[in-house]
Amino acid sequence: MTFKEKVLAALEEALLEKPSIFLIDLTITDAFKIIIGVDGDNGVILQDCIDISRAVEGNLDREEQDFSLEVASVGVGSPLKLIRQYKKNIGRTLIVKTATENIEAELVEANDLFIILSWKAREAKKIGKGKETVQKELQIPYTDIKEAIVTVTF
Repeated sequence: MTFKEKVLAALEEALLEKPSIFLIDLTITDAFKIIIGVDGDNGVILQDCIDISRAVEGNLDREEQDFSLEVASVGVGSPLKLIRQYKKNIGRTLIVKTATENIEAELVEANDLFIILSWKAREAKKIGKGKETVQKELQIPYTDIKEAIVTVTF
């Protein structure tokens, strides 16, 4: 079993004990630095990172291979990578980049195939002069999304 396979096995075992936490990124550098990024359906607290770190470290042997280990939650402003992340952020504002446009809007739906964004826009009136506010909605398949980031408002 390779070092990476051992890390993956230990990580999978640790995540089984915390079903609301899920893996976003796993990087193992040439210098055997293990960097684990996680997210959670209800967020990630420090204790979750500690528990995962201990579980992974407890299943690896430093005598066999010396390593460093870093476990952290993905930060605010990190792009969404999994459908599960979109689903947990329904009701929040996203900045979604596609090949043709950037849209800042509320995520109103996320299923296994696409997301639906909703926002208000000012457009020219159909009759007469001036502008009116209209409600827009757009369905975007995940395959068309280049990047999506949750915006934080204060």
